[in-house]
Amino acid sequence: MEANASVEMFSKVLENQLLQTTKQVEEHLDSEIQKLDQMDEDELEHLKEKRLKALRRAQQQKQEWLSKGHGEYREIPSERDFFQEVKESKKVVCHFYRDSTLRCKILDRHLVILSKKHLETKFLKLNVEKAPFLCERLHIKVIPTLALVKDGKTQDFVVGFSDLGNTDDFTTETLEWRLGCSDILNYSGNLTEPPFQSQKKFGTNFTKLEKKTIRGKKYDSDSDDD
Repeated sequence: MEANASVEMFSKVLENQLLQTTKQVEEHLDSEIQKLDQMDEDELEHLKEKRLKALRRAQQQKQEWLSKGHGEYREIPSERDFFQEVKESKKVVCHFYRDSTLRCKILDRHLVILSKKHLETKFLKLNVEKAPFLCERLHIKVIPTLALVKDGKTQDFVVGFSDLGNTDDFTTETLEWRLGCSDILNYSGNLTEPPFQSQKKFGTNFTKLEKKTIRGKKYDSDSDDD
């Protein structure tokens, strides 16, 4: 009897909350419609022109990114190309890989998807055997390593899979979240909630680094085997 009464009371509380939320949404919509109704033709034309300008700017930005190699996951042949690529784009993810490392191939699959989704970021890969200078400068000791470069500076590194749940079966969303934590792409989710299947099992800690110039200070990489 008491249980039924509690359920009924809870249902009424929930119903009231839903009604209140619905009322707030309706009031907001009514307010927006009223604003539109009160606008004269000049104001509506100005609003329309403002939105068209925003669309044109967005389209121009998209074309600029595409012209610089955004929108695809590309391999660059040399260290010299690396410096030129990061100079051209504000946000760059570069995968330092080796052909014989299985985990590099796993990472490749996810980076292909993210490169098409996040045009604001350039996605590259560079064979470590062709980049001895960069690997020494950045202290890249674990393969795969992602160098996250923003405004020509190494913002952060993703070393192995330790930040991705310590599993080869991590999702593209997990990698997207991790890159979003370094603001190297526009992440729309909640950065405080990693998309791991079991947050307690995998943990949420990762190492964030201070900004360093590519040619500058040392990077103490995680030396654990990947």
